[in-house]
Amino acid sequence: MSASIGTHHYPLSPLLIFLLLVRRHGVHLCGASDRIHSVNWQRGVVLIVSLVFLLLMSLIGVTAMQGTTLEEKMSNNVRQRSLAFQSAEAALRTGETILQQAVLPVFDNSTPGLRQPIGTGSCDMATYWLNSYCWSGTSTVDCTTTPSTVPASPSCTAASQQYSGTLDSSLNEQPRYVIEELPSMPVAGSSAKFSGITSGGFYRVTARGLGGTGDAIVILQSTFRR
Repeated sequence: MSASIGTHHYPLSPLLIFLLLVRRHGVHLCGASDRIHSVNWQRGVVLIVSLVFLLLMSLIGVTAMQGTTLEEKMSNNVRQRSLAFQSAEAALRTGETILQQAVLPVFDNSTPGLRQPIGTGSCDMATYWLNSYCWSGTSTVDCTTTPSTVPASPSCTAASQQYSGTLDSSLNEQPRYVIEELPSMPVAGSSAKFSGITSGGFYRVTARGLGGTGDAIVILQSTFRR
């Protein structure tokens, strides 16, 4: 083999000839080895990509399960509150029905649920309404004393009346209510100078209902005038 420069021919050295062959046909000389390394590398990449996708799918699945569990808890909480509200409303309507009778009972604290109002004592309003009327059969706090103390006996001095109707069987317990006879108040528009005309017949009805668990508590209240 020789190279031509102008009209002259010069022989090429064996080393130069080898280098030219390697440059032109190098792929064919080592092609089989390159293909083996390429196949192995591709298999390794596929494994890594598969593991990454598996990890992503696992994370998506776990996140979806957590979201579903949270939604179920939220739905259950809404249902429990709805049950508690409906039971408390049923007891509230029962108390209002009593006040619509032609002849009212005596509110002298002798009958459970029919009483004169009691003071909040040292209790805040939340503690007062949650404990003063012995909703669960026992009172945990006595708000009529200062400071508030735990009663010595489980008996309730300000007992409420249990609802006697039929409600959802899944309720934790039957709702209860209490009717308080409030002091008479002057009629709106009357003269304060001449001792305005008093209007008897103001009552406060308070009802407490529970849902399917003891944590779902609803207390409803209305003021009734006769």
